[in-house]
Amino acid sequence: MPSLLGPFVRCRLGAPLLVLWLVLAGFTCTGSEHTATATLPAAFSDLLPHFLVEPEDEYIVKNKPVTLTCRSTPATQIYFKCNGEWVHQDDHLIERTVDPATALPVMQVTIEITRQQVEKIFGLDEYWCQCVAWSTTGTQKSQKAYIRIAYLRKNFEEEPQGKEVALDQEVLLRCHPPEGVPQAEVEWQRNEDVIDPASDPNFFITADHNLIIKKARLADTGNYTCVAKNIVARRKSTSATVLIYVNGGWSTWTTWSSCSAVCGRGWQKRSRSCTNPTPLNGGTSCEGQNIQKSACVATCPVDGGWSEWSKWSACGADCSMWRSRECTQPSPGTGGKDCQGLDLQSLNCTSEQCPQTVSGAEDVALYVGMVAVALCLTLLLIVVVLVYRRKKEGLDADVADSSILTTGFQPMGIKPSKPENSHLLTIQPDLTTTTTSYQGTLRSRHDTTGKFSMTNGPLLDPLPNGSHTLHNGKLNPDPADFVSRLSTQSYFKTLPRDVANTSYGTFNFLGGRLTIPNTGISLLIPPEAIPRGKIYEIYLTVQRKEDLRLPLAGCQTLLSPVVSCGPPGVVLSRPVILSMDHCSDACLDNWAIRLKKQNYEGAWEDVLLMGEELVSEPYYCQLEAETCRLFSEQLGTFALVGESLHMGAAKRLRLVLFSDAYCSTLEYNIRVYCMDDTQDVFKEVMQMERQLGGRLIDEPHVLLFKDSYHNLRLSIHDMPQAHWRSKLLAGYQEIPFYHIWNGSQRYLHCTFTLERLSLSTCELTCQLCVWQVEGEGQSFSLDFNIAKDTRAVDSEFLLMDNNATALAGPSAFQIPYLIRQKICSSLDAPCPNGADWRMLAQRLKLERHMSFFASKASPTSVILDLWEAQHFHSGNINQLATVMADIGKQEAMIFLVSDGEC
Repeated sequence: MPSLLGPFVRCRLGAPLLVLWLVLAGFTCTGSEHTATATLPAAFSDLLPHFLVEPEDEYIVKNKPVTLTCRSTPATQIYFKCNGEWVHQDDHLIERTVDPATALPVMQVTIEITRQQVEKIFGLDEYWCQCVAWSTTGTQKSQKAYIRIAYLRKNFEEEPQGKEVALDQEVLLRCHPPEGVPQAEVEWQRNEDVIDPASDPNFFITADHNLIIKKARLADTGNYTCVAKNIVARRKSTSATVLIYVNGGWSTWTTWSSCSAVCGRGWQKRSRSCTNPTPLNGGTSCEGQNIQKSACVATCPVDGGWSEWSKWSACGADCSMWRSRECTQPSPGTGGKDCQGLDLQSLNCTSEQCPQTVSGAEDVALYVGMVAVALCLTLLLIVVVLVYRRKKEGLDADVADSSILTTGFQPMGIKPSKPENSHLLTIQPDLTTTTTSYQGTLRSRHDTTGKFSMTNGPLLDPLPNGSHTLHNGKLNPDPADFVSRLSTQSYFKTLPRDVANTSYGTFNFLGGRLTIPNTGISLLIPPEAIPRGKIYEIYLTVQRKEDLRLPLAGCQTLLSPVVSCGPPGVVLSRPVILSMDHCSDACLDNWAIRLKKQNYEGAWEDVLLMGEELVSEPYYCQLEAETCRLFSEQLGTFALVGESLHMGAAKRLRLVLFSDAYCSTLEYNIRVYCMDDTQDVFKEVMQMERQLGGRLIDEPHVLLFKDSYHNLRLSIHDMPQAHWRSKLLAGYQEIPFYHIWNGSQRYLHCTFTLERLSLSTCELTCQLCVWQVEGEGQSFSLDFNIAKDTRAVDSEFLLMDNNATALAGPSAFQIPYLIRQKICSSLDAPCPNGADWRMLAQRLKLERHMSFFASKASPTSVILDLWEAQHFHSGNINQLATVMADIGKQEAMIFLVSDGEC
């Protein structure tokens, strides 16, 4: 071979095998760019090449080429082979050096791989490269280096989902990152902060990139994001909201409160709060009642009583003897009063009994003192008699005509059945007067200027003529004049000028009554409630709920109309009685009912909690099935607000159905009103429908609406399909729960639009179903003729109250004034056998209010006031007379007069 080619051979580019053969043959090859030396030092001629640097896996990012490097010693030549093909020699960059430590030749070769080269075989096989090194002894191959195109897709294969988890529970958030080369690394963020499980061991990231919160804490609430990244890009998943909620837990019960009654039967309560823990982040509230009530019996106070006097002791050396007694019959107990008086009494002995004779100046001083005491007692008695006569003359001046005390007397035809009652005293009524004939000017006894003093409150200005005339009967002042004068006062500028729902009158010490017709609202002003010498102009009005916004929170709801009586600030000697309807189920076990009063600044204050009334407070309530009776020593604006104690609490709703009075088209509308079951709202709806020309098509129905957070649904069924069809798209209509419970609107209604297939069709029969979602419902049958039924909206369903809106003096009461005083004086005094005001309260089923009655100066008078408020329209005074006879107080029943005697 050397003899044929000569000492030098020109190397062909791209022929590494020929070069290798020439080197092995001992020739030196010289090319245009590269020259391979075929000789090595003799000491290293037998060494195989070994690689100092081998090519490694690389990733092509976007369009940037990658560089592969191969270094070997001792090596005469190094070439790259990629995917089984030799890389062209021109693509190699060769660098030769000598290792200073070993003096071995070191050869380094680098090549660049572009994205286009890799993409040529993309999908067929992976792109790889390796280098081959030669020496005089032989060849060596490096490891394969794989070249891949790097990428990271945009969409996650699985993203984390938001969760609501209870406190201390485990939370698992899944994340499957997007496909990518190289495989993406995953990290988790909470509210944009990276989660580091090393610093917070409560977090754990699994091998498949899921996040585990071992024990949920409140601080773990937040937005969690899964982040995937590699050398190409960084991707974020959508945030998953993790809400850690806390279910409420009851605290321990408080101790039982003291008994609400001072004497007798009362109530005591204990409470607990949903604060152990407090519900957070939508956690469930505590189930059950937060207030427990229990009946209790308070031991009545026992006043002490004296025992009998002991026998007189023997006369002592000081000429005196003594005797004693003890406060033991009975002994005072449970807060009762101690005995009044002396427990030791002494007396001088007579001269015969006294061992020593006492005479001289001491006897004279004793007699002089006794005479002085007698004179003082005589003078005191004279003063008392004079004062009594003056008071009696004052009463005669105020009540100038005896007919004012007997006017309003109603004859009765019931006589006691027992013979022993035949001797009852009787009084003949004054038949020379009528119930409206008494007229007299009542003014302050000390007023000489023709004007009366208004020093006890923001009262109205005096009447123009300087006097106030009180008629015994109906008061008919000019409504426009009264409202006009009322609105000029600074406090009353916010009151509605609704004459139809306002009543007013002028009253003195004889009292009277104000009534707003067809609303169930009245104000009873008992006799002596207005101080003698004072004359007040008093008004009573019902507010619209939309005019006054009560601050309601939680489970609170408005249970009554908002009623104003005034003017506020007037001085009252005894409580007036305000009567108004309510719409609760009247079960205090289900409700916490509060009386709210509006102060001068317009803010609402709680002044009373039903069932926990204090007799010392100026307000007291009796809650009846449909009516609330409020005893108040102050006038103002009042409303009842209820807070349900559990889901069994229910409001009474009244459902009323109306339709058009005349229908000349195929369409026919039925309007169903849902309102609080109080007369004032019913009156307002009736007046509105009268203006619209509507008519009632069925009797009003009462529905119990429970505090279950469920809506009210209404639907119409069972119509004759051959004649009628519904134009509603849905099968039912729904009124949201909070629209009804909040009471922000006085009434709600929905309209059912029906269509008759022929104008000749007039008969309509169907079923109206009303129910609360997931609760019991009611079904009402409707059957009427749309052409013939012309029932007016103010028919028997709205009983028109034609009574006077204001009554002053005795005509406002069923019991005549003098007879009332007789009853009070007879029953107020305690009776050993219980035949006093307490028995009257029991017979009238008012024993629950014993403590309240006992706190008043005249318990009987308060009981009679309540009886008057309850029975003004429907009361039978004969029944009261029978109760008095059963008690055994015949001397008070001077008003039992038979029909024949009248």
